[in-house]
Amino acid sequence: MPILHWLNKDQAVTAAQKSIYRLLEEVPELSYGEADNENLLIQGDNLEALKALIPFYAGKMALRI
Repeated sequence: MPILHWLNKDQAVTAAQKSIYRLLEEVPELSYGEADNENLLIQGDNLEALKALIPFYAGKMALRI
């Protein structure tokens, strides 16, 4: 499997590990459409948003080349 390498990768990994974990909080007044829809609109820092999605999508993503 390919491994990504980039400039300052160690610093980026450390910053990601130190980033706090936040739970997603639904704001019903900003919701639209059917309640059982799986789409999400997340407002905030992208790293925090990605970390909040881990419980929902861990192990469900696959890279196809």
